[in-house]
Amino acid sequence: MRTTVTIDDQVFRDAKRQAADEGRTLSDLITEALRSRLARRADTSEEPYEPVTFAGGGPLPGIDITNNAALRDVMDEV
Repeated sequence: MRTTVTIDDQVFRDAKRQAADEGRTLSDLITEALRSRLARRADTSEEPYEPVTFAGGGPLPGIDITNNAALRDVMDEV
Protein backbone atom coordinates (compact mmCIF):
# COMPACT_ATOMS: atom_id res chain seq x y z
CA MET A 1 0.00 0.00 0.00
CA ARG A 2 1.23 3.46 -0.75
CA THR A 3 0.57 6.32 1.70
CA THR A 4 2.01 9.62 2.83
CA VAL A 5 3.11 10.28 6.40
CA THR A 6 4.90 13.17 8.05
CA ILE A 7 8.08 12.11 9.87
CA ASP A 8 10.48 14.24 11.87
CA ASP A 9 13.46 15.17 9.67
CA GLN A 10 16.08 13.67 11.99
CA VAL A 11 14.10 10.45 12.46
CA PHE A 12 13.78 10.17 8.67
CA ARG A 13 17.52 10.65 8.16
CA ASP A 14 18.36 8.13 10.90
CA ALA A 15 15.93 5.57 9.49
CA LYS A 16 17.19 6.04 5.94
CA ARG A 17 20.79 5.64 7.11
CA GLN A 18 19.97 2.50 9.12
CA ALA A 19 18.09 0.97 6.19
CA ALA A 20 21.07 1.63 3.91
CA ASP A 21 23.50 0.20 6.48
CA GLU A 22 21.40 -2.98 6.62
CA GLY A 23 21.03 -3.18 2.83
CA ARG A 24 17.26 -2.87 2.87
CA THR A 25 14.63 -0.38 1.84
CA LEU A 26 13.26 2.35 4.04
CA SER A 27 9.79 0.86 3.53
CA ASP A 28 10.96 -2.50 4.91
CA LEU A 29 12.52 -0.83 7.94
CA ILE A 30 9.39 1.22 8.68
CA THR A 31 7.11 -1.80 8.19
CA GLU A 32 9.23 -3.87 10.60
CA ALA A 33 9.26 -1.07 13.17
CA LEU A 34 5.48 -0.67 13.02
CA ARG A 35 4.89 -4.42 13.23
CA SER A 36 7.14 -4.62 16.26
CA ARG A 37 5.39 -1.70 17.97
CA LEU A 38 1.92 -3.05 17.24
CA ALA A 39 2.87 -6.54 18.45
CA ARG A 40 4.16 -5.15 21.76
CA ARG A 41 0.89 -3.36 22.34
CA ALA A 42 -1.14 -6.50 21.53
CA ASP A 43 0.99 -8.60 23.91
CA THR A 44 0.46 -6.37 26.93
CA SER A 45 -2.53 -8.05 28.45
CA GLU A 46 -3.22 -6.85 31.93
CA GLU A 47 -2.95 -9.32 34.74
CA PRO A 48 -6.06 -9.53 36.91
CA TYR A 49 -5.66 -7.37 39.98
CA GLU A 50 -5.14 -9.35 43.15
CA PRO A 51 -5.56 -7.15 46.21
CA VAL A 52 -3.15 -7.51 49.09
CA THR A 53 -5.03 -8.66 52.16
CA PHE A 54 -3.89 -9.33 55.67
CA ALA A 55 -4.76 -12.47 57.61
CA GLY A 56 -5.31 -14.21 54.27
CA GLY A 57 -9.07 -13.92 54.29
CA GLY A 58 -9.65 -11.39 51.54
CA PRO A 59 -12.64 -9.07 51.62
CA LEU A 60 -15.68 -9.98 53.65
CA PRO A 61 -18.41 -11.90 51.83
CA GLY A 62 -20.72 -9.62 49.87
CA ILE A 63 -18.16 -6.81 49.49
CA ASP A 64 -17.17 -6.12 45.89
CA ILE A 65 -13.84 -4.32 46.02
CA THR A 66 -14.01 -3.60 42.27
CA ASN A 67 -17.06 -1.36 42.69
CA ASN A 68 -16.28 2.04 44.23
CA ALA A 69 -19.91 2.97 44.81
CA ALA A 70 -20.58 -0.30 46.65
CA LEU A 71 -17.47 0.19 48.79
CA ARG A 72 -18.60 3.71 49.75
CA ASP A 73 -22.01 2.32 50.70
CA VAL A 74 -20.40 -0.31 52.94
CA MET A 75 -18.10 2.28 54.55
CA ASP A 76 -21.04 4.62 55.20
CA GLU A 77 -22.83 1.83 57.08
CA VAL A 78 -19.94 1.40 59.53
